[in-house]
This record gives sequence, C-alpha cells and structure tokens, in this order.
Amino acid sequence: QVQLVESGGGLVQAGGSLRLSCAASGRISSRYSMAWFRQAPGKEREFVAGVSWSGGRKYYADSVEGRFDISRDRASNTVYLQMNSLKPEDTAVYHCGADRDDLVVPTSGAWDYWGQGTQVTVSS
Repeated sequence: QVQLVESGGGLVQAGGSLRLSCAASGRISSRYSMAWFRQAPGKEREFVAGVSWSGGRKYYADSVEGRFDISRDRASNTVYLQMNSLKPEDTAVYHCGADRDDLVVPTSGAWDYWGQGTQVTVSS
C-alpha cells in the first residue's frame, strides 16, 4: 500500500502563486507515475498535470498549460505542483494520485492511490 500526503494549499489572491507538495510513503516497489487532480464543489474530479516515473514525460490540462509546472524528486518520493498566475477558477481541492504502471491517464478512475487533498482558494 502507498500513502500520499499533500500539503501547501491555502488562500491566495488572483495572480499569485502556490507550490503544492505530495509525499509518498509505504510499499513503493514499482515505477509509478504521479499526477495532480482537482475537484471543485459540485464538479467532477479533473486532471491538472501528470509526470512519468523518470520525469521525462509531463502532461498538462489546457486550462493550466503555461501557468503550472509539475516536477518530482524520486529520492524523496515527492511530487510538486508550482502554480503561477492563479485564477479564481483554480479554486478547488487538489488531490495527488499515483499509478503503478507508470501511465499518465487524464481520468481519475485509472489511478491506484490517492491522497486526502489540500484546499486551494483563489480570491478575485
């Protein structure tokens, strides 16, 4: 079993920045990809960004392309999401996910492990 713990959320004004972190622990025995999804009240969980085990493949939702950057540190089993130029529509609970097969699929049901999430609120 793999445990994921997110941190770094908070309240920020539009145009500001936040950096989210997700630390993985437990039985990490395979090469797993990681991703960030977000869920706003009353909406489906949506893909934000994903990164392969090697870090060589990165994917972004169109809505965050050019503003967000995903990275990972395999030594510490941590994935980061640097969020710049934040907008009120970025407000959501951000969840970290991990996939044992090193795939990056923009569908929440495809991911094997999830964290509890961290709240990001962007004020206008």
